Formats: sequence, structure tokens, C-alpha cells
Amino acid sequence: MTATELGRALRRWRDRVPPQAAGLPTGGHRRAAGLRREELALLAGISADYVTRLEQGRASNPSAQIVEALARALRLSADERAHLFRLADLVPPGPETVPGHLTPSVRRLLDRLGGTPVGVHDAAWTLLEANPPYAALMGDPGALRGFERNGVWRAFLGPRGRVRHTERERRDFEAGIVADLRATVSRYPADPRLRELVARLRERSPRFAELWESGAVGRHEAGRKVVDHPEAGPLTLDCDILAVSGSDLRLMVYTAEPGTPDAERLARLSSGTALSAVGRSGRW
Repeated sequence: MTATELGRALRRWRDRVPPQAAGLPTGGHRRAAGLRREELALLAGISADYVTRLEQGRASNPSAQIVEALARALRLSADERAHLFRLADLVPPGPETVPGHLTPSVRRLLDRLGGTPVGVHDAAWTLLEANPPYAALMGDPGALRGFERNGVWRAFLGPRGRVRHTERERRDFEAGIVADLRATVSRYPADPRLRELVARLRERSPRFAELWESGAVGRHEAGRKVVDHPEAGPLTLDCDILAVSGSDLRLMVYTAEPGTPDAERLARLSSGTALSAVGRSGRW
């Protein structure tokens, strides 16, 4: 396939995605009903210049990670996603690799939970997509690149996130997520990206290496968490992990007990009214 064919396909698919379907604002003058290049770049986590060069045939051979991100941002079907990989001269991911395709049913679920913080992860805990309430609660993941989008990587090598842990809770969390990752490796032993993730974690994090060598296999379980939000203050929330049958995806969903101050503050945060509601103390 030629770079020109790849560019034409990207433009065609970009033109058919309305911005509201991707959770983007629709105000202002728009020459087309679909996504702007800048919007596609934002959703895919790449630069607008690179999207332009791809569409104009001035860039070729994008990586599998970029193609996967473009397929998700463009909301492609399974057949269209496979075609995009072939246009990029790549072999479409097979059953031996960690699935990263968001099925139509997952898309519909995200749309229906538009007021609830939801993040979609693959089986290796790489964040594939997050809705606006999730970004408002946990921080905008749009600037994260490569392994920075992986929850295991961030747990051992990234800055501390907004979830509060005691020392014991932190150690239990680390043990649980490593055991979960080992279970994923046992299901996808031939996935090169997964092997690279584990190798780099073992090389750079003594704590990860120690836990990996223990050989524990399990599943990461969520529960009640305290999220320290920079504007809303501490929020006590239930975090549920929902498994998607047939695709090995995980939906991380945050909710608050109805009728509590946490529920009120989470609702205001999710609706985008957080900044206007902050008082002098910096807390609601």
C-alpha cells in the first residue's frame, strides 16, 4: 500500500466522526462536520503535524502503537482497523497480542456513562481511552506517551498519582498489579510490546523486579479509594473494575455513595463546573 492511500483513508474516516461523538466541544465555525486534524491528534495522543504529514503522504511506516491509537480515535470497526494496519504495511494484531480494540458495545457503554468517570484499559493496564469525567478526576491523560500510559509503569516509575495510599496499601497495590500483569503475560507470551514493558520495568525498578521474581499470579482488585483532587479536595469513591467479555478489556469506573458530599462534588467535577465552584479555601 502507498502512503497516499493511507492518507486518503485517514481523511475519509476523520470526516465522518462528529466531534460530539468523541466528547469534544462543537462550538465555533467548522468547515466540515467531522474531526479537525488537531482534534484527531489530541484523541490519538500524537502531534497535529504528524497527522498532517500522514494525510498528505509525506510520512510513512507509522508504528503499530500509533495505528492502534488512530483506529481508536477514529472509532473504526474491526474490519476497518485491520485495513488501516495493512495500509500502514503492518500485520493486524492477532490473538497472540494484547487486544486494544474498543468494541462497539464498549463505545456505547462509554457514551451512556458520560457523567461517570470511566477509563478503559487493556489487559496490561495500558489506558486506551478515558472519558472527560475520568480526566477531570484523575488528571488529563492526553499528554501521556508510550509506556507512560501504562498503569504498572506509572506505579513503579512515574510520579505519584492522585489516589491516596498508606504504606501498606501501596505495597499491596504493587503486589496485586504485578501479579495481574504476570497473568496477562501468561496469556500473551508472544506479544513483543508486553515483553518490552516487563523487561524495562525489571531493569529500572528494583521493587518491580523483586515482585516479578516472586512468581505470584493473580488479578488486580479495586475497592474504595480516596482521590486527592487539587481543587475538589479528598474524595472517597468506590472503584469497580468491569471485565469486557471476549475482548480482555477492563473498565475502571469511579462512583460515590448517593446522597453524600462526595457524590455532590464528584457530580460537579464530572459536569465541568469544578473551577467555578472553588471557594477561597481551594476546596468545595
